Amino acid sequence: MKEDNQSPLSNLLNDSSFKNWATKSNKNDIVFWNSWIKNNPDKIETAYAAKAIILGISFNKNTLAEDTVNEKLDLVLKRIQKDGTVQIDKPKKNFGWSVKGLAAVAAIGLVLAVLTFNMFDATGEVVHRTGFGEMMNLKLSDGTSVVLNGNSEIRYNSETPRNVDLKGEAYFKVAPKLSTHAKFWVNTEDLRIEVYGTQFHVNAHDDKTNVALDEGSINLLLKNGVSQKMVPGELVSYSGKSDTILHEKVNKALNYALWREGTYTFNNVSLLDVMKYIEHTYGVSSEFMEKSLEAKTITGGIPNENLEICLMAIQKATGTRIVQEDNKLLIFNK
Repeated sequence: MKEDNQSPLSNLLNDSSFKNWATKSNKNDIVFWNSWIKNNPDKIETAYAAKAIILGISFNKNTLAEDTVNEKLDLVLKRIQKDGTVQIDKPKKNFGWSVKGLAAVAAIGLVLAVLTFNMFDATGEVVHRTGFGEMMNLKLSDGTSVVLNGNSEIRYNSETPRNVDLKGEAYFKVAPKLSTHAKFWVNTEDLRIEVYGTQFHVNAHDDKTNVALDEGSINLLLKNGVSQKMVPGELVSYSGKSDTILHEKVNKALNYALWREGTYTFNNVSLLDVMKYIEHTYGVSSEFMEKSLEAKTITGGIPNENLEICLMAIQKATGTRIVQEDNKLLIFNK
């Protein structure tokens, strides 16, 4: 690449070799520029901005005010503790900042299509569904509160609201029925959760179901017929496909990821697994530009109410740089 008095962006736009890389029309140029980007992490944004211009991609980047981003990010980073411990907040009824006010944040070449779907049909079936990057606070007719994470769905019959089917991820605060002792049921592909009144988290992604209990007690009826009781502080992960179960107390030695109404809490979780959570929530894919980065670990709280702040927190915690190209997150060593 020639160096002159033009801006870095102009230099790239006028470089025929760079154009070949952007259009993927020359293997040698692709190898050269991939290596150049790896060795010049401070120029990553410029390179991908130039590529987007060459490809004719128009951007509609609706960013947050810088002071808002910094304020929220500072709050998050306080949870990423240097001694390796995890700070888990008690679940709150309302988020500290508006999810709607932070929606529609997009980065280079990425537009998050957010769809909220609520349906009531003639058979009495009720469906609540969130799009990628969206969260929904629900209050069921029996008084139970549900926070539905992005790319998730619950459905139930209007006459039996205490028997719900879940796809994706949700946090439940089940209202107890002291007079009748009526049970509450949550059904996934792998198991059925029997509840009277308690607070717990369910993640039914990746061909398995993770259940973490905060308060009260619940009973799991696994797909293989086994019954498994849980007490607060326990985490159960079960896959009906492979018929494997992990039953652990949540402690400093355990590698785990929990969701608490807008915040993922990671304890010594690899960056590879962290990015899987981001993929599920926001409908994006990720690619590691160096395989060694996959093994980096995160301990602490990362917000998932907003993709921009989420990625900033991950970069701060891991010393990496994440660039969005179209619907893909490219992860570089900083």
